[in-house]
Amino acid sequence: MLRLLNHIFKTGCKSQKEFFPNLPEYAQGLPCLNDSAQCKSGCDECVSVCPTNAIEHTDSKIKLDLGACINCSLCIETCPTGAIQKSLSTKTACVKREQLILPEVSKIQEEPNQKGLFQKSLSVRVVSTGCSACDLEIGAAFNPIFDASRFGVNFVASPRTADALLVTGPCPKGMQDALLRTYEAMPGPKLVIACGTCAISGGVHKNGYADANGLESLLKIDVYIPGCPPHPWSIIHGLSTAMKLKGS
Repeated sequence: MLRLLNHIFKTGCKSQKEFFPNLPEYAQGLPCLNDSAQCKSGCDECVSVCPTNAIEHTDSKIKLDLGACINCSLCIETCPTGAIQKSLSTKTACVKREQLILPEVSKIQEEPNQKGLFQKSLSVRVVSTGCSACDLEIGAAFNPIFDASRFGVNFVASPRTADALLVTGPCPKGMQDALLRTYEAMPGPKLVIACGTCAISGGVHKNGYADANGLESLLKIDVYIPGCPPHPWSIIHGLSTAMKLKGS
C-alpha cells in the first residue's frame, strides 16, 4: 500500500488540466470555411471528392454540412484556393441541426448559458447502433486523461435510471425498435444526444437498404456532436452542453 501511494505521489495527476484545448497541428479535425479565401467559379473539386455529399457549391459559394462530414479531409486537400481548411477546435457540440451547416452559422455556437436540470450530474445510457469508432472515443472520454467523471457524468446500465440517451451509429432498421424501447423506458425529463456523423445524418450509410439515416427521423435530438469519430474532448463538450438543458 505504501509503495502504491509513493508511486501516485511521484507520478502526479495525469488528467489534462486545460478543458477543451485545441487539437495539435498534426490532427485532422473538422473542416471549416476560410473567410479570407475566395472560391473559384466553376470549381467543384471539393463537391466531387466528398463521399457523403456534405458540400454544395453554387455561385462561387460553399455550403458545408458538418453533420454529414466524416473528417476525411479530401475537400481540404483538393481545394485549390484554401477556401476550406481544418478546424482544431474541440468545442464542436451544438443544440440545433442548422448550427452544423456553414456558413449559415459562421461557427459552432457556445453551449446554452442557462441553469439546466442536470447541471450537477448527468446519468447517461449509451446505445450503440453500429459505430465502434465513436464507442471507443466515448470510452476514452472517461479514461484518466480526459476523465469525464469529474464533470459529474456517469454511465448507467439501465435506462430507468438515465437522464440522457447517448446514441452512436446510423440507427439501421435492426436497432430502431431497441433504441425506441430504451428511450421509452427512461423517466422524464430526459435528453437525447447524437454522437458522431452516423447518428446525426447516417454518414456513408445514408439512403441504403438498411434505412440507416441517423437518429433524427426517430427521436428529437437535444445535442449534436459532429465528427467521425468525435474527439473525447468534443464528446465531453457535448455532455457538458446537455447538462445546461432543461430536458423534455
